Amino acid sequence: MKGEVSVSEAVIILGIDPGLANTGWGVIEQRGAKKRALAYGCVNTMPTEHVLTRLEHIYDEMLKIIERYKPIEVGIESIFFGANAKSALSTGQASGAVMIAAAKSSLSVSEYSPTQIKQVMVGQGRAEKQQVLYMVKAMLGLDHEPSPDHASDALAVALCHAKMRAVLYSR
Repeated sequence: MKGEVSVSEAVIILGIDPGLANTGWGVIEQRGAKKRALAYGCVNTMPTEHVLTRLEHIYDEMLKIIERYKPIEVGIESIFFGANAKSALSTGQASGAVMIAAAKSSLSVSEYSPTQIKQVMVGQGRAEKQQVLYMVKAMLGLDHEPSPDHASDALAVALCHAKMRAVLYSR
């Protein structure tokens, strides 16, 4: 079955917290039940740049990250349609740039809502951001809190995807 690996084989997952101004990314390695952070960061764009230039920058940086870390799958936080429609639109555009980079690299993409991510990470869909951060640090065995926040959120997405794929492939 596609995606199945032996317990000793490493699985590399890229997690994404999309945003036009700041797209967080986190790469984890899973080997059996053990997970570790390989790298994380944030792709930043300038609000003074044209939106197409910003999206191209996100796309280009995602291709570089994918080429460097060679993930087998991508997890991405889905768009939250709150009170700010303009913010949702720009987040959707950034998400699209990431998805095209993943598609160009022949990677599958799974989307997770903020509630799903919190549920998987903390066991409660209304968990506070600090609780999720604590769990990211604990699950990855980090001696520090990953920053910026967007990168930490992306690591949470990667961990969520690791858990969800484990459930999917255990059937």
